[in-house]
Amino acid sequence: MSWSLDSLIRLPKLPTTATAPFCPSEVQGSIKIPAGGSFWTKLRIFLGPGLLVSVGYMDPGNWATDIEAGSKYGYSLLFVVALSSLAAMLLQTICVRVGLVTGKDLAQLSRENFSPTVNFGMWLMAELAVIMTDVAEVLGAGLALHLLTGCSLEVGILVTALDTFIVLGFKGRGFRQVEAIVLGLVTTIALCYVAELFLIKPEWQAVWRGFFPDMTKLKGPEPWYIAIGILGATVMPHNLYLHSSLVKTRLIGHSVAAKREAIQLNGIDTTLSLTLAFAVNAAILILAGTAFHNPSLPPVSGIEDAYQLLTPMVGGSIAALLFAIALLASGQSATFTGTIAGQIVMEGFMKWKIPCWQRRLLTRALALAPALAGVILLGDHSVNKMLVLSQVVLSLQLPFAIFPLLRFASSQNLMGVLRISGIMKFVGWTLFFIITTANIAMLIKQFY
Repeated sequence: MSWSLDSLIRLPKLPTTATAPFCPSEVQGSIKIPAGGSFWTKLRIFLGPGLLVSVGYMDPGNWATDIEAGSKYGYSLLFVVALSSLAAMLLQTICVRVGLVTGKDLAQLSRENFSPTVNFGMWLMAELAVIMTDVAEVLGAGLALHLLTGCSLEVGILVTALDTFIVLGFKGRGFRQVEAIVLGLVTTIALCYVAELFLIKPEWQAVWRGFFPDMTKLKGPEPWYIAIGILGATVMPHNLYLHSSLVKTRLIGHSVAAKREAIQLNGIDTTLSLTLAFAVNAAILILAGTAFHNPSLPPVSGIEDAYQLLTPMVGGSIAALLFAIALLASGQSATFTGTIAGQIVMEGFMKWKIPCWQRRLLTRALALAPALAGVILLGDHSVNKMLVLSQVVLSLQLPFAIFPLLRFASSQNLMGVLRISGIMKFVGWTLFFIITTANIAMLIKQFY
């Protein structure tokens, strides 16, 4: 009898094609809308895509920027969180409109309407945004495991590579199951912060004052850099590609009336979901501003310091435990949306299809390298700096996603009577110029 290595080791058979629910082409139109259903019945079915998008607005990158802003400047940068969230709501609503009316996502439209050279450059930008988002997820989830289990930060980061098996576990599952799991994780984050704020007892009058815009608070390169980080953490470029594709999971009619109804219902979903994300973001900054902002003491240098200081400040270990659990839920919920966004970008721009587990493994490998290198070379306390930097890079990518989005949304040929116009178009282009100018100003302040 002959023996071989293959006969002794039986590896699991891995899928060789992209698999639902992560492959955009497989889940398009997979959720049917009852023709005679009531408004509330239809709304219940339309709820979901906005929730998946909202995950990107409360990921570990947001934690880093909000904690740094709160610990250094108290509640004074809450208006940046509020304005960034309003900008995100508008841009995501435009994404919904483009995806529903054209039946194509932003990446597909870019491939069809730009030259191959421009399309290739936009694809590289979008891939960089996906990877930077994953870097934040790796650092955040790895840090949460370090805080909860006591393992080294390097080990925690390496363990995050295993989330590829989570993706494999969803082979053949329905898209609504992914939405349900993400809902559970987002609810966990929200409940943890409700409890945190109850324990920490903020000065609510000072909190409300922080929501009023005051540009004098942004004088100097450091607060401006943090503000740009908050912007990049809130209005994330990969979410623009993601949302324009997710809305296609609902099977709607081709008439203008059917599309108007779908735009309305998805708009409600987007507003509710991003309002929740805004509340979580604001809660993180409020927590940091209440617990750690003290001009007589050095500012908290990162998420780990915040975790360590919560117990003596609040007077019990439950606050620190809730903090770490919420951080882990934040990092893991982004696993799903990161996988889907990666598939959308790759299929849309380049027409490439590979198994979702391979796409996830590739993205995670590209994120692990800089995350591990930064921790090994710069030390554990570099995590927060790397997280903030990743969000600044995302902000720099924003104009390259917003410009085509607004161009397509304004097109008579693509959108017909449902194109954006008037105030929505004006505000959209104004946001584009503000974000572009803010990025340029940040670079000038950093290097000159």
